[in-house]
Amino acid sequence: MSKKVLAVYFTQTGQMESIISHFTLPLESSPDISVEKLRIYPIHSFPFPWTSPAFFDAMPESVNSTPVELQAFTFKESHYDLIIIGYQPWFLSPSIPASSLLQHPSFKEISKNTPVITISGCRNMWINAQEKVKKMLKNANANLIGNIALVDRHNNYASLVTILYWMLTGRKDRKWGIFPKPGVSDEDIAGSALFGETVKDHLQKNEWNSLQENLLRQGAVNIKYNLMFIERKAGRIFLIWSKLINGSKKRRTLLVAFKYYLLIALCVAAPVILLVDALFFKPFLGRRIKQQKEYYAGVSLKQ
Repeated sequence: MSKKVLAVYFTQTGQMESIISHFTLPLESSPDISVEKLRIYPIHSFPFPWTSPAFFDAMPESVNSTPVELQAFTFKESHYDLIIIGYQPWFLSPSIPASSLLQHPSFKEISKNTPVITISGCRNMWINAQEKVKKMLKNANANLIGNIALVDRHNNYASLVTILYWMLTGRKDRKWGIFPKPGVSDEDIAGSALFGETVKDHLQKNEWNSLQENLLRQGAVNIKYNLMFIERKAGRIFLIWSKLINGSKKRRTLLVAFKYYLLIALCVAAPVILLVDALFFKPFLGRRIKQQKEYYAGVSLKQ
C-alpha cells in the first residue's frame, strides 16, 4: 500500500523550500511513497527584505506564539502516514506563520495521532523554538518522531552580520566580498537528502523508535554548549520583553529599546557571561550539561 507524506512549510527567502525539496528527494524517488508539498502563506504577508522596524515589530507576537490568519489551504488526503514540517525560528520562537499553522484547527486535525518530523533552517539558535513546537504538537496529539536542525555553521558574530545583511537587503551574496554567504550552506541543504533517505527507510518499515537516534548519528542535530547556554537565558529575557511591549502604548519606543538591548547583549554582555561561566560553573556541571544536550537533541517533551 502506498505511503502518503505531507510536507508543509513556510518560507520568505526560498531557503526552506529548497531544504524541503532536497530532503524529500529520496521519498519522491520511491514508487510506493507519494509526497504532497504545501507552502503556507499568511493573509497579510511579512516583508522581505525586512526593514528594521518591521522586523522588531514581529518580536512580541513571535515570542507569545500569537497566530495570524493564513490564506486558505486544503489537504489532498484525509490521513497521512507522515507529516514533515519545515519552519524557521524568529526571536527564539517558531516564526509567526509556522506557529499559526501549528495552531490551525485543520492542521491539528490532520496531524492527530500522526508521526511528525520537524526540520528547521536558521542562523544557529533553534532550541527554544523547537521546545515550543513540541508543545504545540503535543496539544494537537501529534507524534513527534524526528527533528533536524540545519544551521549556519560560521562564527556566531560573522553569521550575525551576514543574516542582518541578507534580511535587510534580500541579497544572499558575500557582504563586501569578505564575509561568508548567509544562511544554511548549499552543501548542507543538498546534504539533507541523506536524512530523507533515512526517513524513507523507517517509513517503509513503519518503525519510528530509532529514527532520531539514526538521524543524530548522521549529524542532523549539533548542539554547541555556548549557544545553548545563551539561548536558554535569552529565551526567558525575551518573554519578559514581549510581555512588556505587547499592548503597550509605547510599543515603538520599547521596540527600539529592545533592539539596542539585543545588540548590546549579544556583542558585549554574552562574551562576559560566557567567560564567567567557563571559569566558575561549566567545569563542575559536566553531567548536567550532557543531560541537557541529550534532551534537546531528542524529541521528547519535559513534563
